Amino acid sequence: MNSYRDIIDSPIITEKSATLEPNGTYVFKVNVKANKTQIKQAIEKIFNVKVAKITTTLSHPKKKRVGRYTGMTKLYKKAYVTLKEGSTISFD
Repeated sequence: MNSYRDIIDSPIITEKSATLEPNGTYVFKVNVKANKTQIKQAIEKIFNVKVAKITTTLSHPKKKRVGRYTGMTKLYKKAYVTLKEGSTISFD
């Protein structure tokens, strides 16, 4: 991972993540090999905010089927980033 942009893939914008935003928690899809320290540094540099806490989860592949063809969804890692008081992120 050469840069901070390689660690953070994209924000996850769903109904659940929208309910977490007023509490200062944002959800991102991150590189599977990234650890919490690398994620914290990347968020702080890219968005210019202070991070209070990070929780990560792995989303394991699930079987999917389209007609007679079967396959698997991709493995990815989610990071729940809680910001310090007074910090916000805008995705506009």
